[in-house]
Amino acid sequence: MAILVSLSGLPGVGKTTVSQSLSARSKVMHLRVDSVEAALERSVLNIRSAEDAGYLAIASVAKDNLLLGFDVIADTVNPIEITRKLWAVTAATASAQLLNVEVVCSDTDVHRQRVETRKSDIEGLAVPSWKAVSQREFEQWRTDRLVVDTSVSSIEDCAATIACEMEKMRSTVR
Repeated sequence: MAILVSLSGLPGVGKTTVSQSLSARSKVMHLRVDSVEAALERSVLNIRSAEDAGYLAIASVAKDNLLLGFDVIADTVNPIEITRKLWAVTAATASAQLLNVEVVCSDTDVHRQRVETRKSDIEGLAVPSWKAVSQREFEQWRTDRLVVDTSVSSIEDCAATIACEMEKMRSTVR
């Protein structure tokens, strides 16, 4: 049974870096909402405020690949209950397991330094300021999730923790 890893966390905590490490180590398909949103904004349709469209687009691509049996990691901020439910529905529709992962950087100074020195690696994507990140709405989780902290564990250790949890999930459905 395929697994959908739904990441959440504020910008600058290390979600994409953890996703890339997990993808390389475990051959998990990495879907990054920032890439889709930036492409939508660059499109000839001149789409703005593309957050909803980006989430819906990668949820559709995730579902297609889960149905083919591929594990998928959705790399998004995933800040509110409605976006979190989107991933639960996506997994259920594809008869896949869902692993919610919150990526945090508990050291505020480290987080701020990451945000303030971050450069965009996607054409057209403007990275948010520290003020925007620190004021961003991020609802508390009401459901279980795995939490990894990139200020106390290396990126590789965070990816290994997620991979280990995925293996535990696989062993319970056999």
